[in-house]
Amino acid sequence: MKHLFKTAMLGLALSTTLQTSTALAAEPVATGMAQTQPLTGQQAEVAWHNVPTQTITAGDVTFAYRELGQHHGGTPVVMLTHLAAVLDNWDPRIVDGIAAKHHVMAFDNRGIGASSGSPSSSMAHMADDAIAFIKAKGFQKVDLLGFSLGGMVAQEIVLKDPQLVRKLVLAGTGPAGGEGIGTVAGVTFYDMLRGFFTGQDAKQFLFFTRTPAGIEAGKAFLARLKERTEDRDEEISVSAFLAQLEALRVWGKKAPADLSVVTQPVLVVNGDDDRMVPTVNTHDLARRLPNSQLVIYPDAGHGGLFQFHAEFVRSTLDFLAR
Repeated sequence: MKHLFKTAMLGLALSTTLQTSTALAAEPVATGMAQTQPLTGQQAEVAWHNVPTQTITAGDVTFAYRELGQHHGGTPVVMLTHLAAVLDNWDPRIVDGIAAKHHVMAFDNRGIGASSGSPSSSMAHMADDAIAFIKAKGFQKVDLLGFSLGGMVAQEIVLKDPQLVRKLVLAGTGPAGGEGIGTVAGVTFYDMLRGFFTGQDAKQFLFFTRTPAGIEAGKAFLARLKERTEDRDEEISVSAFLAQLEALRVWGKKAPADLSVVTQPVLVVNGDDDRMVPTVNTHDLARRLPNSQLVIYPDAGHGGLFQFHAEFVRSTLDFLAR
């Protein structure tokens, strides 16, 4: 009974959050809000806020995706996103910043956003689908940028198909069996209710600290997510959200993998006060990956890469160029 009540409340909070996010996306951003000015010149022609959504079929799934910077050539950067996220949840400053030097793409996994199929409830299955998408695009080697749940999927990909991956960037994530990962659902549920009762987006609580700097960074990030006003992705369904929560629960209870076999260079990033995937997991990843570089942002939470987006882009570009 308790489980049914919790599931119902999660559905109510998620539905309300999605309705609020959709309504906000339709509103113009008021002058003076914490937001970077619209892109101009060549960058304004094709950027994350207006790049077309495309589809490609691999097996029994039609994947929705967007890509930028194809003219750069080189190893593509495939971006794997967080719990409850669709294409519109990527920070445009991060995508555009990396696409200034690299071929970049993001996609909705099976049953998420505008992609077809039933959502997966395990990281291993999500990794299989991601590999299918990558190979359907014709790529023989990629760099992976995984945030939160996406960072767990990235770990599964490199363990399943190491020859496919050149480098990894893992942000706000943790290893299988990591501390506190099994309780992500509880933290998420609590902050969704905080958002529901205060009329705010839950990401303000989940991704950012409650200090003045964290609160302002959250407002600026949420404003950036509104920049795309046309051809927006479909919001995640409640059933897909619950499937992802189950995947996180299982990942948190799973036996730790032997990450010493991952010889690829890895950039490991987080804020110093991550409530969703506790920052101790970031340090653990960096210790267990033999070829890793660690970056911890001060006064930052789970969304440290969004709060420090300029620094994150700079360090990611430097890392990928080496």
